[in-house]
Amino acid sequence: MITTLHTQLEESYEEMVVIRRYLHQHPELSFQETKTAAYITNFYQQLGIEVKSGVGGNGVVARITGAKPGKTVALRADFDALPIQDEKDVPYKSTVPGVMHACGHDGHTATLLILAKVLHSMKDELMGEYVFIHQHAEEYAPGGAKPMIEDGCLDGVDVIFGTHLWATLPTGTIQHRVGPFMAAADRFEITLFGQGGHGAQPHKTKDAIVIGAQLVSNLQQIVSRRVSPLDSAVVTIASFMAENAFNVIADKATIGGTVRTFNEDVRAFIAEEIERIVKGTCLSGNCTYEYTYDYGYPAVVNHEKETHLLIEAAATVSEVETIEETLPDMTGEDFSYYLQNVKGTFFFTGAKPYSDFAYGHHHPKFDIDEKAMLIAAKTLGTAALSYHQSSENK
Repeated sequence: MITTLHTQLEESYEEMVVIRRYLHQHPELSFQETKTAAYITNFYQQLGIEVKSGVGGNGVVARITGAKPGKTVALRADFDALPIQDEKDVPYKSTVPGVMHACGHDGHTATLLILAKVLHSMKDELMGEYVFIHQHAEEYAPGGAKPMIEDGCLDGVDVIFGTHLWATLPTGTIQHRVGPFMAAADRFEITLFGQGGHGAQPHKTKDAIVIGAQLVSNLQQIVSRRVSPLDSAVVTIASFMAENAFNVIADKATIGGTVRTFNEDVRAFIAEEIERIVKGTCLSGNCTYEYTYDYGYPAVVNHEKETHLLIEAAATVSEVETIEETLPDMTGEDFSYYLQNVKGTFFFTGAKPYSDFAYGHHHPKFDIDEKAMLIAAKTLGTAALSYHQSSENK
């Protein structure tokens, strides 16, 4: 059956490319993906596959039931784009000003649609059920996974598999990891309120910029001196705004950033530690502050058995040249919510489009090697079929 799956996916590869390029030309931002959702829904309806739209917002969920009894496997792809101007010189360049698929979600969607089409053609041979989760709004917290789960997309699901096309990883490579795989991704904002004044009379002011500069320096001590070296963490200051004329001392400054962690205790500690340092710095500078900390996606934590099954599935794919364990990645993903509810695993599929250089994710010239979609479809499909076979043998 796996050989048949691979053969039919190969025969459908060109259609996969057509879908991906269409989606690439017509991107939509997080929580605005109405046309994309309609496109996905129509695809399933034309095939006669059971499909439900409007799941948790703009989410779409399709379901295929095999002729034989068995468990339920879910496969997930996201389909939102980013607020970035597409700078590639290709025929399938984005037609929407300031919006592009700069993270491969168009490829994820095309992969899952064609995999569903092939599995549907094989349904008389299939065991159990296959749930295809097309998720909106992965790029922007609170994301689409949580509301889709709350709306029932995982009801009855026993296991879930997902992949991310990774443009800086050579095509033919599958990267996996048991346990923490991608980080919890939080953000914070600090507003400092000082007392402005003339640039020539600093002694009559409470300089929000000077206080903010001290705060930025102080916050760097959290990871270096307050978090154990055995725990991974990142505290990044990504913005510092205090607009004024050249001869005016600012009365207000706003600092924003992100925190990345794998351990929930470390995550909570850093959130508290930031405010402790803000409070102390403001006390020394005789100013006041406002502090907000937004908990984003939790860490992606893969399950052991399902990850090993994924490794075995990848080994059957002829185009896969390297299967390797990777270090945890500090980027975030709301696939984490699925793994908090059911067993499963998330992995990277290499999609590097050029031999020597590739633009990274979220870059205006981002692109993928489209052959990676075929590898992803084969790997995901094989994992799903193998899960049913392993369950039957118990």
